Amino acid sequence: MRVFDFDGTIYDGESLFDLYLFSARYDPKVFRHIAPVLRYAIKYKLGRATLEQMERGVGDIARKYLHDLARSRRVNKLCEDAADAPHGPGDAAGGDLDVILDGVAHDVETGRIVADQAANRRSDGLEALVSRFWDRNMRKIKTWYEPRPDDVILTASFDVTVGEACRRLGLHNLVASTIDPGTLEVTYINFNTNKVDRLRKLFGDDVTVDEFYTDSRFDQPMIDLARHAYMVRGDKVTQVK
Repeated sequence: MRVFDFDGTIYDGESLFDLYLFSARYDPKVFRHIAPVLRYAIKYKLGRATLEQMERGVGDIARKYLHDLARSRRVNKLCEDAADAPHGPGDAAGGDLDVILDGVAHDVETGRIVADQAANRRSDGLEALVSRFWDRNMRKIKTWYEPRPDDVILTASFDVTVGEACRRLGLHNLVASTIDPGTLEVTYINFNTNKVDRLRKLFGDDVTVDEFYTDSRFDQPMIDLARHAYMVRGDKVTQVK
C-alpha cells in the first residue's frame, strides 16, 4: 500500500488555505476566518498546540466558515450555474464520486464508504465552490506524483474539499478530516496520531504500509508505521526510512 499526505506533499501548498482565499472572491466576509486559521496552523507547525486544542479550535473556525458559505448568495448561485451547465462523463459535476469518504456510511456490499446524497443538500453551494476551485488548482498537483487507483490519501484537510481532487486523479481511497454534509459540523480532525488510528480502523490493525510520503516530521507516527518513508520538499523526494 502506498500512502500519501496531501498538502505540501502532492499538492503544492495548503489546499484549505488556498480555498479560503478563493472563496473570498465570492464572499469577502470569509476573510474574518483567515487570521485564526493561520494562527492555529503556525502553532501546529511549531508544535505549540496540543491535539485537543487543534480539534477544538480548527473545528470551531471551520464550522463558522462553512456556515458563512452556506448562507452566501453568490456561493449558492454557483450551484445553480453548475446545474444549468451541460456535463459529460468526465466533468467535475458528472458521475458518482468514487472515493472513500471517511466518517460517512459504508456500502454494505463493497465495504466502501459512500456519501449520503440526501444529507448533501445543505452543502450544494460548497460543492460547487470546491469544483470551481479544483478547476483552477489541479495544476498545483506536483508533477512527480503519478497516481495509482489504490493509493491512499491520508490528510488533515477535509473530505469535502480533497475528495474532489481525488476523484479527478482517479483515486479511490481518502482518509481525511470530516464534515457532516447535512449540518456542516466538523466531526473529526485527522492529524498526528489520529492518522494512524483512523488508517487502522478503516484498513485493519494489521495494515501494511509499504511506502509513506509526507512533507512534515509531525507525521512521525506514520513514518514509524511504514516499511519505507519519504520526505518531500518541493519536487524533491528523499527516502528517510
